[in-house]
Amino acid sequence: MTEQHETPPTGVSKALQKDIPQATVARLATYLRVLAVLADDGVAIVSSEELAVAAGVGSAKLRKDLSFLGPNGVRGVGYDVIKLRDRIEDVLGLSEGHRVVLVGAGHLGRALVGYGGFRRRGFAMVGLFDNDPAVIGTTVCGLVVRDVAELADAVDTLEPTIAVIAVPDTAAQGVCDRLVEAGMQCILSFSALALEAPATVEVRRVDLAVEMQLLSFERARNAESAAEEAMIAAAGSLMPRVPMTTSKGAVVQP
Repeated sequence: MTEQHETPPTGVSKALQKDIPQATVARLATYLRVLAVLADDGVAIVSSEELAVAAGVGSAKLRKDLSFLGPNGVRGVGYDVIKLRDRIEDVLGLSEGHRVVLVGAGHLGRALVGYGGFRRRGFAMVGLFDNDPAVIGTTVCGLVVRDVAELADAVDTLEPTIAVIAVPDTAAQGVCDRLVEAGMQCILSFSALALEAPATVEVRRVDLAVEMQLLSFERARNAESAAEEAMIAAAGSLMPRVPMTTSKGAVVQP
């Protein structure tokens, strides 16, 4: 008889969240993205093998990651896509959604505001700020660009939970200081600089140049591995074919 495992009710204890390794949290975000696509496609049940392949991980690692969430799925059948998606959203703190303010209405900032995937995943852009008089007052995807000088008052009224910094490196630390003074505790920065903030403030940095450098390294390493394999194969084909003699003196060609 198949054993049923019900997904625990929503509401995750802080103890559970502290026990989850950071690497697992990153993979949970990947599983969530895959599950969202499956849900949109009307898929009701997914096996651990199918989910692992779609997420680009091993099935054993996936099952270990999901074990941090408590019992899930139906043994021998798979995971309920909607229930598992909701469970991961709960663990990642996404159940009630997030309000996001973004500082920097340049090309990157405008692209981020216009990306519809954020809202689908529970992140609503509620404020856009800049210090350029030529930009202030213009509208980007329904948001009026406000003067960064209004940031502190705006944080009080908009009540954002996450702030995004998309300004030049020279202005990034100053913007970070403004956000900290306004009471923001979660900041995502696209600056290449490491920003200074109190220990109580979580600052995550996304450096696109570093990510491309890592891709460049992987490309170079893969090319080197392929070249070594080709050399080994070529060397093997050039080795002399030495006849072998049996115990009775017969010559056998290899």
